[in-house]
Amino acid sequence: MSYVFIALTVLLTVYGQVVLKWQVDLNPGATIENLNPRALLSLLLNPWVVSAFAAAFGASLFWMAAIGRMPLSKAYPFTALSFPLVAVISVWAFREGMDWHKIAGTALVIAGVIVLSRSGIH
Repeated sequence: MSYVFIALTVLLTVYGQVVLKWQVDLNPGATIENLNPRALLSLLLNPWVVSAFAAAFGASLFWMAAIGRMPLSKAYPFTALSFPLVAVISVWAFREGMDWHKIAGTALVIAGVIVLSRSGIH
C-alpha cells in the first residue's frame, strides 16, 4: 500500500504543476513578476488553480500515509519521478522542447530512482 500512496503523491504533484503552468500561461498578468493584483486575485480564485492547491494538499496527505509505512530514505527518491512525468507532459501539453540534455537528465533521474529503490533498507 505504501507504493500506492507514493504513486498518488507523485500524480497529484504532477497534476498541480501542470495545471498551474497552464493557468499562468493563460493569465500572464497574474504572476508575481508581472504583478497585477486584480489578475493575481482572479488567478488564485480560479477553480483550476484551487484544484491544483487541493492536489498539493492531497499529495501531502498521501505522503504522510506513505512515510508512516516506509522509511523516508526509501520513499523519498520516488518523488523524483515527478520530474520525468512533468517533462514528458510539458512536451505534449505546452510544446516545450526535449533535447538530448533533458533526455539524459530524465534518464539519470529514473536510473537514480531505480538504484535507490533497490537499497537494502526495509
